[in-house]
Amino acid sequence: MKKYILLFITLLLTVPNYIIAQNQVKGFVYEDINRNGLKDKEEKGIAGVGVSNGINVVKTGAEGEYSLPVGNDNIVFVIKPSDYYVPANSHNQPQFFYIHKPKGSPRLQYQGVSPTGPLPKSVNFGLIPYVVKNDFRILVFGDPQPYNEKEVDYFLNGIVSDIKDFDKVAFGISLGDLVGDNLDLFMPYKNAIKYARVPWYNVMGNHDENYDVVFDSLADETFEREFGPANYSLNHGKVHFIILDDILYPDPRGSKGYWGGFREDQFKFIENDLKFVPKDYLVVLAFHIPLSEFEGGDSFNDNHRNRLFKLLKDFPNTLSLSAHTHWQSQDFFTEKEGWLQEGRHHHMNVGASCGDWYSGRLDEDGIPLSTMRDGTPKGYIYLNFSGNKYTFDYKVAGKPFDHKMGVFAPKIIEKDRWPAAYVWANFFIGSRSDTLWYRIDTGDWKLMDYTYDYDPAYLKMINDWDYSDILLDGRRPSNPDKCNHLWKASIPKNIEAGIHIIEIKAKDMFGREYFQSTSYEIAEKDD
Repeated sequence: MKKYILLFITLLLTVPNYIIAQNQVKGFVYEDINRNGLKDKEEKGIAGVGVSNGINVVKTGAEGEYSLPVGNDNIVFVIKPSDYYVPANSHNQPQFFYIHKPKGSPRLQYQGVSPTGPLPKSVNFGLIPYVVKNDFRILVFGDPQPYNEKEVDYFLNGIVSDIKDFDKVAFGISLGDLVGDNLDLFMPYKNAIKYARVPWYNVMGNHDENYDVVFDSLADETFEREFGPANYSLNHGKVHFIILDDILYPDPRGSKGYWGGFREDQFKFIENDLKFVPKDYLVVLAFHIPLSEFEGGDSFNDNHRNRLFKLLKDFPNTLSLSAHTHWQSQDFFTEKEGWLQEGRHHHMNVGASCGDWYSGRLDEDGIPLSTMRDGTPKGYIYLNFSGNKYTFDYKVAGKPFDHKMGVFAPKIIEKDRWPAAYVWANFFIGSRSDTLWYRIDTGDWKLMDYTYDYDPAYLKMINDWDYSDILLDGRRPSNPDKCNHLWKASIPKNIEAGIHIIEIKAKDMFGREYFQSTSYEIAEKDD
């Protein structure tokens, strides 16, 4: 009996849904004109700004004032309005929150939040005025996921240092798995990401969690210490971003590991947050585990996905982002998959900035090539907004901006001899609904066939390792996964001998065209 009483008391003390020792946090949202982080007498409050305790959302009054209930474990944060910026610290981490944990985090393997003590008399949030731009772009990274400091250097020198136009970027976001289980690497990760030189937001991934907990609400204690809330939102232009921790750990089904989904307090936050979002805004959701499930898997709670779609049913412009898989995928949800509007919901799985976990041969700078298992080179996303519309571009690390496809074809084939040879095109940001063409030399354009298969260039790379009779530099890549953005076409062998140019043309979901080319030789055997 004592065991169950102790468990109940622990639940009351740790789970946000059980608010005890109820208090009110009060304060102001104001224009921090002199940027000193203090509300000076001459600095006016800002009305109509959202503030949340992680569940409730209120709007500031005429003088910028707000009041919210808090218990023993809340992070109070301001929901950035479109026409203001949030001050950032020396690591370019936006400081939009106040952690209220009077007794601190429980004792865990990795340190959580130190005791914050009693609430201050006023918890204020200073914002910096900003000229609204409805056309802007952000950077999106999937899974940096270093397991040691050497891999942090790979991330810095292979991905972060690849960014050349940070002055044209509003902010960036990493979609979880900031590190690989070793939470002591959060600080080295922050030391690397600051060189992106823009405000940087972070999502929690399954490899960023405190594993030595019995309640999911405690799995983010070290993340909160380093980055603040794991669930929050912000506005920029005509876009409303909702950032969520979608990892349920421990798995509520009782099995080992985790499951994709949300807690009840998270659903409440989403519902309360969306009450204040204009219906014509684009709503962008960012989390780690994809909503999509692959090849009959059960990685995400279907009921939770349907509940999320229900909360979004009155917003005609939506997009969701995830990482986690270490491949790229564009997925579309229609009424058949539970989407409650006309048209379809676009879910973009951006892949991983670490590629295939920093594997593969080393380039001339000593950085692993780390091609993802579907043949997509490591890189990152530019997400471009114009009002409530968007496009996106995939930037392959170390390659020119217009490198959008991997093309594979034989180097030489025998004239007029069976079997046929194929040219393959891996259109990195493609989906089944896109169209690709090819032509030989300057001939007519012909359609390529979509195929769900292994990227032959990735297979060759694996074979190079497996058939090598010497140890290669770097680390053998993972075994391949089938690629869902792959096309092929037969290339002719009954044309004149010599070198021939194969051109590929791809048209993406936004009507933009991209080109790539390669060559092959037709040769005759000497009898």
